[in-house]
Amino acid sequence: MKIRQLTFRLLQVYADVVRTGSITATAQRLHLTQPTVSQQLKRLKEIVGEPIVRQEEGRTVPTEVGQALYQLSQDLLSRADVFSQYLDEYNSGGRGHFSIGLVNTAQYVLPRLLGPFSQANPKVDVTVEIGNRQQMLNRFERHEDDIYIFSHPPGDEAVLAAPFLNNPLVVVGPTDCRWAGVENLTMEALKEERFLLREPGSATRHTFEAWLHGVGIELRSTQQIASNEAIRLAVASGMGLAVLSRHVVADSPKGVQELTLPGFPLKSRWHFVVRRERRLPPAAYRFLSFVESSLTQAFDEPEGGLAVAGLLEALRDAR
Repeated sequence: MKIRQLTFRLLQVYADVVRTGSITATAQRLHLTQPTVSQQLKRLKEIVGEPIVRQEEGRTVPTEVGQALYQLSQDLLSRADVFSQYLDEYNSGGRGHFSIGLVNTAQYVLPRLLGPFSQANPKVDVTVEIGNRQQMLNRFERHEDDIYIFSHPPGDEAVLAAPFLNNPLVVVGPTDCRWAGVENLTMEALKEERFLLREPGSATRHTFEAWLHGVGIELRSTQQIASNEAIRLAVASGMGLAVLSRHVVADSPKGVQELTLPGFPLKSRWHFVVRRERRLPPAAYRFLSFVESSLTQAFDEPEGGLAVAGLLEALRDAR
């Protein structure tokens, strides 16, 4: 048997002839001519090397070898249909995999987008990598993820970015903080306090230090701590004050409170970032499209939705 000469089209025509018992009916169903169907059966007989059909009471029925060929065709065509369905779902983004790399602070908001997306798209597998800014920059340089979330995007011509969500930075202290409720509180009054800061390179720290420099204030005492959650716990225990994303405080309010100061909250936004030359998996496009339509409901951020729409358009133009 010249098995490599079998084609799906030959098997499709043959399987239909066996099901209908009629060359004429198959020709009509598949929009072919009768001579074409007959020629296909002849070609199959040559490939198999044995008769595959016979006439019985006016019907075209399979021979013993033909019955085995019919079972093979059903198996292969069924598997092809399954693959075709998979491919349709993959190309539409309904299944597949993509990865997101995000800076630590964004872990407090991404679940509010990723959770509903995953519920609506259970066949999509998402890998989430979390780290500090430098770790995410390293991953970005190595092209390790499909989408990144930064508050300050990398300064690179290869970058496409969409400022999708407001990230207000606020001063926080413990719940029993002596500065709570103080009228006309200023940073000048707080500069003798110990401030707990993220590592150098952190976008939150950079924004805060740039603001301090702009208003001419120098803190007397600082302590570096590696993560937002560790800083929040340290503030709650009375180790000092800190500047954190309001989303961090809202997500884990126990033990800390926001202090009201002129100039705060400091303005910052999270950005979706992708590499211009990277071909995103369809599932990643589906996620960004989901975010575009969900930001207003989840965060009351219509401008973020417009920014994501612009990112999607730029990605399509870059393809």
